Amino acid sequence: MSSGTKLGQDVHTADIPRNRILYIKNLPYSITGEDLYDLFGKYGAIRQIRLGNTKETRGTAYVVYEIVNDSKQAFDNLNGFHLNERYIVVMYHQPEKQAQIAMKQAELAKREEELAAFKRANDIA
Repeated sequence: MSSGTKLGQDVHTADIPRNRILYIKNLPYSITGEDLYDLFGKYGAIRQIRLGNTKETRGTAYVVYEIVNDSKQAFDNLNGFHLNERYIVVMYHQPEKQAQIAMKQAELAKREEELAAFKRANDIA
């Protein structure tokens, strides 16, 4: 893992619900769990790291800290951090928001399917 720098940001995070779980995206595909432990472990005790390993989840990871204040320190210091030619994005895990996104995607897929069926039924290109 090469050393990185942090991209300057002016982000207001007061309305973001804080928790012990961070979601990281835009990671280099070559990153390892050990690399993440080295980088994120500087900010506190880590309970678990889950590194994405499928086509859909490559370049992402979840980092679970023992206490919330450690996750806040990592969030504050690593969001926008330049790592191996990429600026990583660090967010607090928000399962409610992810569920809403999944519902919207399912609804959109259903509407697209209905539109395609309507076009076929009415011979519209």
